[in-house]
Amino acid sequence: MAKTSGALEGIRVIELGSLIAGPFAGRILADHGAEVIKVEPVTGDPLRKYGALIPQTETSYWFTVQARNKKLVAIDLKRPEGQDIARRLIATADVVVENFRPGRLEGWNLAPDDLRRMKPELIIARISGFGQTGPYKSLPGFGNIAEAMGGIRDLTGYPDQPPARTAVSLGDAVAGLFTSFAVLAALNARRQTGVGNVIDVSLLEAVFSLLEGAVPEYVHAGVVRRRVGTKLPTAAPSGVYPTQDGKWISIGANGDGLFVHLAEVVGRRDWANDPRLKDNVGRVAHSDELDRVIADWTASHGLEDIRQQLWDAGVPAGPVYDIRDIMADPHYQARNAFIEVASSAAAHAITMPSVVPLFSDTPGQVHWGGGRLGEHTAMVLRELVGLTVHEVAHLSDRGVVVL
Repeated sequence: MAKTSGALEGIRVIELGSLIAGPFAGRILADHGAEVIKVEPVTGDPLRKYGALIPQTETSYWFTVQARNKKLVAIDLKRPEGQDIARRLIATADVVVENFRPGRLEGWNLAPDDLRRMKPELIIARISGFGQTGPYKSLPGFGNIAEAMGGIRDLTGYPDQPPARTAVSLGDAVAGLFTSFAVLAALNARRQTGVGNVIDVSLLEAVFSLLEGAVPEYVHAGVVRRRVGTKLPTAAPSGVYPTQDGKWISIGANGDGLFVHLAEVVGRRDWANDPRLKDNVGRVAHSDELDRVIADWTASHGLEDIRQQLWDAGVPAGPVYDIRDIMADPHYQARNAFIEVASSAAAHAITMPSVVPLFSDTPGQVHWGGGRLGEHTAMVLRELVGLTVHEVAHLSDRGVVVL
C-alpha cells in the first residue's frame, strides 16, 4: 500500500459513520495526507450502492471517490467486541469524525467524555442533522432537510414554482467542509493547549451560515428574501441567459465598470449614461428590464460567439456545463482536474476529480480509490490494535469484523 503524503501527513483520523457528510470530511483530510481509517458496518456503507455501480460489483463509482486514500475496516459496533476494538483503535488516533444521530456513540459505550478521559488530546468531530443540543437534536436529519430548514431551499427556483434543490448533496458537502476546517482549527489549538476539542457540526447550521445578509436584513429592515429564478437578488445584472443554439450562458456584470463594458457589447451604450443604472442598487431595481434586453441579445447569438465577445470585453461569463463539457474543457485539462486511480473494486483505473486546493510544497495526492469492504481490516487490527492473526480470524468467523 502506498504511503500517504501531504500537509496532514502524520495525523491519524478514525472515520465513523456513513453516507455523505462525515465521509466527505474524511475524504478532504485524506486527500491532504491524513491517515484516515474508515470504519464501516459489516453490511457496508450504504453509499456503496448510491449512483451507478461498477459492473459485476455492488460498489458505486461515487464510493470509490468518497473513500479514496482511506484504509477500509469493517467492524460491528453494535457488539461489545466491536466496541472494544473501536476504543483500542481510537486510542491510537488524533481525530475521530462521526456522523451518527446524537446518542448513538454513547449507546455503543463510545461516549466522547469517556474517549477523552482515555486520551485528553483526542479531537472528536460530531456531525448531525440538528446538532448535539436543542429540541430537535434527536430527530433524523439529512442534508436535504437541512437545506429546507436552513433557508436555502426557499431561495432556490422561481417564485411561481415549488422550491427547488440542487442535484447534489449540498447540505452534506457544506457540513463536511466545515468539519474539515474545524478539525484543522482544533489541531492548531491542541498545539498550544495539549488538549483536544469536541466539535459539534449541525447540517442545519452549516446551511444556515450561507444566507449572507438575510438575518440583519430581516431584523433591521424587514426584508425577507424570496425566490427570483436565475438572477442574484442582491446584484445586477447577474444571471443565466439563453443562446441561439439552445444553450445557456451565465453573465456577471454587476460591477460598475463591468456593466459599462456589457452595455457596449449588447449595443446599449445609453445604459452607461442612464442615472437609474449608475450603481448596483439602481440596476437591481431595474433588473427585470436589464435581463430582458440581455436575454434578447444572447438569444440572437451562438454560445461561442457570446462567450468570446464578453471575454474580449473583460466581462465575466461562462457556459452552463454538463459533465461532458467539463471533461472536454481545456482549462480543466490544463489544471489536471481529472486523475486515474487504481481501486480494488474495479478491474480498471477509475477516473475521478483531482485534489483541491493546490499546494505549492505539500500537495495532496490520491494513492488509491475506495475498494472492497473490509479490505484493510486484518492489517489495521494487527498493526494498530495488536491482535494476532488467530484473534482476527476468530472475530471474522463470529461476524464481528469483515476481512
